[in-house]
Amino acid sequence: MESASGHQSEGGSSVSIGGGRAVDSGKLRFSFVRSSGPGGQNVNKRATKAQLRVRVEDLGLPFGAARRLRKNAGSLLTQDDDLLISCDDSRSQSRNKQGCVDQLRAMVNRAMVVPKTRKKTKPTKGSVERRIDAKKRRGEIKRSRQSRGED
Repeated sequence: MESASGHQSEGGSSVSIGGGRAVDSGKLRFSFVRSSGPGGQNVNKRATKAQLRVRVEDLGLPFGAARRLRKNAGSLLTQDDDLLISCDDSRSQSRNKQGCVDQLRAMVNRAMVVPKTRKKTKPTKGSVERRIDAKKRRGEIKRSRQSRGED
């Protein structure tokens, strides 16, 4: 994918994305655009903001992890099922590129964690009795506050 500044990603090796998984660097499409905000002439002249675009299927995640990744991605997921991650923390293109990869790695690691399933439990007999006793005491207090008017 080519950006407004004319840069394109280079491919060849693989990039570790955590969990013992790696993705071919040719599948990671980087583009570089001008960064926003203050920064003087450097911002106006150089395209340092890195944008990483990668298809979720290309990450090679198990079905459940891919589904969790899509759910956690929120607005970073495009309609074409691409993750679009951007980073403009640094004035260096290479550091921002590494920042995008780090964000992807963190997202994949979060998605690989299988959430603990909730087991339904019954309240203990003692806790039910304590709750009912507390309710009765509270009702007694309220009843004692009522004024008994004489007709």
